[in-house]
Amino acid sequence: MKICSVQTKPITGDIECNIADHKAWIKLAVLHQTDCIIFPELSLTGYEPELAKKLAISPNDNRLDDFQKLSDQHKIVIGVGVPTKSKTGICISMIIFQPNTERNTYSKKYLHIDEEPFFVPGENIKPLIINEEQIAIAICYEISIQEHIDQAIKHKATLYMASVAKFTNGIEKANHRLTEIAKTHHITTMMSNAIGKADNGQCAGNSSVWDEVGHKIGQLDNTSEGILVFDTKTKKLTTVYRQ
Repeated sequence: MKICSVQTKPITGDIECNIADHKAWIKLAVLHQTDCIIFPELSLTGYEPELAKKLAISPNDNRLDDFQKLSDQHKIVIGVGVPTKSKTGICISMIIFQPNTERNTYSKKYLHIDEEPFFVPGENIKPLIINEEQIAIAICYEISIQEHIDQAIKHKATLYMASVAKFTNGIEKANHRLTEIAKTHHITTMMSNAIGKADNGQCAGNSSVWDEVGHKIGQLDNTSEGILVFDTKTKKLTTVYRQ
């Protein structure tokens, strides 16, 4: 299986423009015969907690329909980040599109204390099964929660994918934690981070891939948009930066 981690620079609050940009990245991933593509945390709005209530959408918002069409057409699983409305408040979510399947929503269950004034905990879902791989999703702060990785291992995940919005003051800690997860649990680990300004900070990029012993196979820089496409069978990594 080939899985793609995307590093984007969202336009703050502009869902329509970000959707168009996501579609371009998906088409690039398709050219590299990717089976699954995952975007950073809140990739369709940018990571802006104070704007989340205004920007939150229904998981079934018809503006997202083109992602389902691309998933069906190219037999690719797509995960995009967006704040979603729930009965109890606003969740940090990833909407997941699978070929010829009803869309699914993974919502961040474990919130950082700074997020609690703006968001409510949501519901995780079990790992995605794609070909012979089981991909466990984590959204940012969840990588620091041992119970989260324990659940992924319990469900026999073979790849741990972290969709994050890590700033310059937190990227080193995130890299260390994901290295530890890969090494301790013998699981391929990936991170999809954004670049650019967000929530009065600067997203630090450095989207990466680690093998089952915690060795970093590859990493994007901290200023450019791009993709990492990792083949879980051949262990080959393809890196493409936006021109």
